[in-house]
Amino acid sequence: MSGHLVVCATPIGNLEDVTLRVLAALREADVVACEDTRRTRTLLDRYGVSASLVSYHEHNEERRAAELVERMAGGETVALVSDAGMPLVSDPGYVLVRACVAAGLAVEVLPGPSAALAALVASALPADRWRFAGFLPRKRGDLRRVLSESGGTLVAFESPRRVAATLALLAELDPEREVAVCRELTKLHEEVVRGGARELADRYAQGPPRGEVVLVVAPARAGAGAAQDDEAALDALARLVDAGARARPAAGVVAELTGGSANALYRTWVARRKL
Repeated sequence: MSGHLVVCATPIGNLEDVTLRVLAALREADVVACEDTRRTRTLLDRYGVSASLVSYHEHNEERRAAELVERMAGGETVALVSDAGMPLVSDPGYVLVRACVAAGLAVEVLPGPSAALAALVASALPADRWRFAGFLPRKRGDLRRVLSESGGTLVAFESPRRVAATLALLAELDPEREVAVCRELTKLHEEVVRGGARELADRYAQGPPRGEVVLVVAPARAGAGAAQDDEAALDALARLVDAGARARPAAGVVAELTGGSANALYRTWVARRKL
C-alpha cells in the first residue's frame, strides 16, 4: 500500500487492552504521531516496539499535519495515537484526517478501547440510543441546555472538580434522573457509582471523585424540570427589569444563561404583565 494514515485506538488505562492489530501497525509505521511522546513510549516499551515518534497535539496540529501529509504523499505510513482511546474523540487528530482526505490519502482506522463506550455499558442505562457530548460546557446556560436535550442517554467527560456542580444542576432539572459516575475505567481503582441525580449530587458535594470521570445520564423525561426552569427565568427577567434593564435585551441575556428561547420568555413576561 502507498503512503497512508493508520488511526490507532490505545488503552484508556490498562495497557493489556491494546489490540494485536494496533501493535502490528505501530511496529510497521514509519513514524508514530502522538500527543505525548513519553506516554506513548511507555506503551511501546511494554511490548518491545521500536518506533520513531513525533509530537502531534492541539498546539501544533496545523503545522504537524502538513508535515505528515507530505511524508505520506512520499510513500510513508503514519500511525496516529492519542494519550488514551480513539484519536479525534475529544482528542487531537481531526485536522490530520481531514488533510489526508483532502490530499487523496487513504485513512485506515483500527478500533479499540473507548472510555465513552465502556462507561455507557457499565452505567446500566439504555444503550440503544445515546449521544456523546465530549467535555461538558462550563457555562451554566450551555450546560443546562446539554443536560436538557432529548436524544437518548447522554455520555460526557467531566472534570472531577466540576462533578458536584454538574450533578447539582441536573438535580434542579430532575432530581430522580438516573446517573452513573464512572471513574478511572480499566484502572486499579475503577469505580461506577449509580443513582438518582439528587442522591449523587449530595454524595459528591462532600468531596470530588478522584481521577478521570465519565458521566452517563439517563434520557430526559418529557417535561421534567421545564416548569421550574420557566418560572426561574421569568423571575430573573422580572428582577432585571425592576432594576432598570430593558425587557427585550434582558430576556436575551436570561435566555442565553438558561438555554431557553428569548422570544418565548419575552412574550410570556409581557402576557404576565397584562394580568
